[in-house]
Amino acid sequence: MVTRRKFLRQSASAIAAGLTIPSMLGDNKLFAHPVGANDKVRVGLIGCRNMGWSDLSDFLIHPEVDCVALCDIDKQVLDGRAGDIKKLRNTTPELYGDYRKLLDRKDIDAVIIGTPDHWHCLQTVDACAAGKDVYVEKPIANSIAECDAMVAAVKKYNRVVQVGQQQRSGNHWHEMKRYIDSGKLGKIARVEVWANFNYGALSLPVPDSPVPAGVDFDMWLGPAPKRTFNKERFHGSWRMFWDYGGGLLTDWGVHLLDMALWGMNVKGMPKRVIGAGGKFAYPQNSPETFDTLSVVYEYDDFLIQWSNVAGTETGPYGRNYGLAFKGTNGTLVANRESWEVIPEGNKAEAINSLPNFQDHKDHVANFLSCMKSRNFDTACTIDNGSLCAKYAHLGNISARVGASLVYDDLKKTFNNKEADKLIKPTYRNPWKFPQL
Repeated sequence: MVTRRKFLRQSASAIAAGLTIPSMLGDNKLFAHPVGANDKVRVGLIGCRNMGWSDLSDFLIHPEVDCVALCDIDKQVLDGRAGDIKKLRNTTPELYGDYRKLLDRKDIDAVIIGTPDHWHCLQTVDACAAGKDVYVEKPIANSIAECDAMVAAVKKYNRVVQVGQQQRSGNHWHEMKRYIDSGKLGKIARVEVWANFNYGALSLPVPDSPVPAGVDFDMWLGPAPKRTFNKERFHGSWRMFWDYGGGLLTDWGVHLLDMALWGMNVKGMPKRVIGAGGKFAYPQNSPETFDTLSVVYEYDDFLIQWSNVAGTETGPYGRNYGLAFKGTNGTLVANRESWEVIPEGNKAEAINSLPNFQDHKDHVANFLSCMKSRNFDTACTIDNGSLCAKYAHLGNISARVGASLVYDDLKKTFNNKEADKLIKPTYRNPWKFPQL
C-alpha cells in the first residue's frame, strides 16, 4: 500500500511547468516582486516540519525557485531544515521565529504555509495583505468563519493561491472524473467516502511537561486558547484536538470529499447533514476528536456518506481509505493507488487504472505557472479549498451537537443555536480575527 507519506516521497522526474510572461491581469500593484518567465521566484516557508517541508521540496525541484527564508517556532526543526537547504542548494536562508517578520521582506514573492490548521487563516490573510502569493496546506482553516475570511482576503488583495489538495492535479483523478461524466456508471445514488488510519487514535494520555528547549510554545498556540504544554497536543498529534484540528475528517476528509464533490459536480452546501460519532474504539486514549464517525450529506437525488474508525487500517473494497461512486451500472472505487470499475452484471466494463504518482509535483508546478501568468484559477482555488473544509466542519459540528443540521452559507448560520457557536473561534489576545 502506498501511504500518504510514501506517496509524497515518490521519486520521479518532475514535469516542468509551462511558464509564461505575466499578463498583469487586474490590480497587481501589491505583487511583492513581479516575476517574469525567466526570473527567480523567491519563496519563504512558514512551518518547516512534515507537509511544509514536503511542499518546499517539490518547489526546489524547479531551478528558478530560491528559498530565501524559513520560519518555525521550533529552533531544532528550523536549524535542521536550514541545513537541508544548504545541502540541496548550497544557500543559506534567513531564519525567523515570527512569521510576520518574514512577511515584512519585500523580496519574497510567495509563501508556503505548512503550519497547524488553527494558524492557516491569520497567516494566509497576512500574507495576502503583504502582497505575497500563497501555497497553503489543507484544510484551509479550522473553522467555517475562517474559511470565509480567507476567501475574502484572497479576492480583496488579488492573490494567486493554491490549496494543498494535490489530487486536483492527479492524472488518474482526472481520468476518474471523465469516466463519471461519461454516464457509464448509470445513475449514481450514493458516494461512500472513508478513511481508517491508526494515527487517528493516538495513544494513552500523558502528563503535561516543560516546554522543550528551543520551542516558542506561546507562538505555537497563537490565537488558540492558552494551554500548558503536552506532547500529545504538539507535533503531528495536534490534529486530534478541536482547538487545532478536526481529526481524520479534516485531515483526510478534505482530500476525499473533494473528489466526491468534484465527481458529483457539487458547488454548494448540502440540503442537510447528519453526523454521529464518539470515542468508541479507544475511549481511554488522548484525542478529543472522534475515533468513530459517520456523516451523511443529503442532496435532492443522492447521498454522500463519510465514515472513519481511527486505530484501524482496513476498509471497504480492501482499501483503508478511498471513495466509491455507487451507480446503477457499476461501482467506481478510487484512492491514490488506483481507480477501478466493478460492474453490475454486464452493465459496465471492468476497468483498473493506475496513477503516475506525480500529483504533488504537478500541483506545485501548476502554482508556479499560475504565479507567472497571473492566472488566479489554480488547480485548487481558495474557493474550492473553502468548500471542502466547510464540508468537513459541517460533519464534525453535526456530530458534536448531536443534531441534524442545515447550514445557510449566505446568512452564515445553522438551524441550531448550539451549532452556531462553533462557526467562529474566539481568538486569544493579542491576536485578532481578520476583519475584511
